Amino acid sequence: MRKTKQAAKANCNARFSRGRAMWGAQLMLVFLLSPMGAPQSSQQPDVWEALKHFVGSWEGTAKGQAGNGKVKREYQFVLNGKYLQARNRSTYPPQEKNPKGEVHEDWGLFSYDRARKQFVLRQFHVEGFVNQYALDAAASNTKTLVFVTESIENIPPGWRARETYRLLSNDEFIEVFELAAPGKEFELYTENHFKRRTPRNPQ
Repeated sequence: MRKTKQAAKANCNARFSRGRAMWGAQLMLVFLLSPMGAPQSSQQPDVWEALKHFVGSWEGTAKGQAGNGKVKREYQFVLNGKYLQARNRSTYPPQEKNPKGEVHEDWGLFSYDRARKQFVLRQFHVEGFVNQYALDAAASNTKTLVFVTESIENIPPGWRARETYRLLSNDEFIEVFELAAPGKEFELYTENHFKRRTPRNPQ
């Protein structure tokens, strides 16, 4: 009789253990299939995707009111990827339109204004001008980016500037810089034609 009770108790414990193990496995399966337990495959869109094209070293030709010249530019993300930095150097040799020649340098910082959901570009020019642009979303698309100034420091009131980037390929783009005097329409000041120094898609 005692052996029968012991056997029954052992059998009950074994069934309880198996049941607990099965319940634990089912619980784990439910957790893995639930939104909380499942790996998060969806990611937030990368707001910088439109500007990643520019990262790298570029060189090309410049033409405009300062004459014809050569231009070099470097784009890189800085400060934990929060900003895209541009460093530019344009060289114009002496010529009829520009007898003394000149060297122009400017630095730029692209940032993303989360409140406005808009890219902002701040340019610092060697001549002392500081231009703050905002992306004109209505005039831009996947192949063209248009930035229009919100303010310009160290210039008489009313002046405006516009930067337009036309993406020709992964390794080539054209930049058009325009100025507008107070009450006037935009006029071309310089046009730069850039090619990547080390092509991503060599022919």
